[in-house]
Amino acid sequence: MTALPVLHRLLFVLNPISGDIDKSSLEATVEAFCAERGRRAEFFHTSGEDDLNKLRNHLRQHQPGYDAVFAAGGDGTVSLVASALVEADIPLGILPLGSGNGLSKDLGIPQEQEAALRLVWEHQVRAIDTLQVGNTFCAHLADLGFNALVVERFCSGDTRGPAAYVRIAMQEYLSYEPAHYRIVTDRETYEGAAFMVTVANANTFGSNVVINPDSRLDDGEFEICLIEPFPGTAALGILYQLYTEDFDASIYTKRLRCRQATIDVPGQRQVLLQIDGEPLEMPTPVQVTIQPQSLRVLLPPLA
Repeated sequence: MTALPVLHRLLFVLNPISGDIDKSSLEATVEAFCAERGRRAEFFHTSGEDDLNKLRNHLRQHQPGYDAVFAAGGDGTVSLVASALVEADIPLGILPLGSGNGLSKDLGIPQEQEAALRLVWEHQVRAIDTLQVGNTFCAHLADLGFNALVVERFCSGDTRGPAAYVRIAMQEYLSYEPAHYRIVTDRETYEGAAFMVTVANANTFGSNVVINPDSRLDDGEFEICLIEPFPGTAALGILYQLYTEDFDASIYTKRLRCRQATIDVPGQRQVLLQIDGEPLEMPTPVQVTIQPQSLRVLLPPLA
């Protein structure tokens, strides 16, 4: 981890609909905060239509470039900006404004707006790993199975926030049927039914569920975290273990540590995933590879 030169020119990528947060005055707040400290803030608004290519074009057209690019939104916005910056010299800053904000929590970035904005002038920079899941970039977590289905239902609904997610999860749990998976990594093979398969480059979902305890974002490896089918009587115990960082204690959980993996769902040509909070369908088998220390991020300074 190294100190970063002073940030003068900053781009804030703003998702106007992430989370349940009113962003009507956000630009003025950010602009004033930056101006008071001699920084220049510029803005790029996402629209949900070809945002990644539009952002990449914007960055190419504004050369010499920005000193940092901040994702002002939730996990989807963070993943979008990270994808545009991967393997680049421009560091990613995060202004957490979504429902979950999983990566920012794993990185120790303050969740309060003003505290997060302090990264503009007080920060360290760290290079972290990213993932390639099929042909899609992943900065944080991806999964197949139950949570992917819940995320798809959540994203297609009209209500945001943790309460809506919990309501959908409870509805889907009652009728959910686990799929059969064949997972081949560079170290081992797993074959069997699973309630949920999480490809984890980090520790925690935005809901504070710890799916991958003791992992690191910069160790050149990732984990595949499996929750196998369980009886209804075990559900509360598993949930408790996930919220108390005790994933490995259950007889229904398993973790595979690896650098690359192939995930197949025999009999299915397409499979539903969620990647960094965004649902999508992908052909099987799904190839997953690690991209070591491929993304530079701004973090709070060391104490």
